[in-house]
Amino acid sequence: MDRVEEMVEDDVFSSKSEFQRFAVEYVLSELGEYEAEMVDFEEIRNELFASGPPADARDDAELNEAFYENAARVRQYAVRGDIGTAEEYIDTAYPVTDPRCLLLDDLLDAYR
Repeated sequence: MDRVEEMVEDDVFSSKSEFQRFAVEYVLSELGEYEAEMVDFEEIRNELFASGPPADARDDAELNEAFYENAARVRQYAVRGDIGTAEEYIDTAYPVTDPRCLLLDDLLDAYR
């Protein structure tokens, strides 16, 4: 969250909510044929990833498969009422600034 707050302070995003919306749009756009609806989405994405994709980026298909597996595991924990384990699983799978982390955290809200 510190990095998100820095980006808000640096006017990359106007608020944490805008960052969250960007994160969701980004993840959806990476998973398939989703067309981002956020104003200036491409500009923000290009600014954030100006140096290229993260150093540990893998093949898109592999990333998608890993995300689906992680989402299924998080949902499984949540359905069973084990929210704490689901949160811990997310925290170990993704850094807090990763848009996929925010999306999975949002998934848990339905089970809280």
